[in-house]
Amino acid sequence: MAKLYLEKLSNLILAINLEDEISLPMETKHFFSGAALYINNTICASWSPVGLAFKLPDPEVKILLSSGKAKELKYFPKGNIKMGTRFLKTQKIKK
Repeated sequence: MAKLYLEKLSNLILAINLEDEISLPMETKHFFSGAALYINNTICASWSPVGLAFKLPDPEVKILLSSGKAKELKYFPKGNIKMGTRFLKTQKIKK
């Protein structure tokens, strides 16, 4: 299953030309059931069965949460909010 999310995340990076915008070392890695994007050895995004998540500054997170465009990331319905990777996009992303 992680391979699917690694491919999706890699395709997204290519589609938005992220490598042209960022000069720091960039790497995608798989984890248990998904994939993560690291820039300069710091996680900044992940894609897993719960969705596509990004690590963003607190002010941006508050705006997205209050607008309803995002929700807090939880891997389990009654689990804690995942700190670091801050929010989960609510729209379905196919590729």
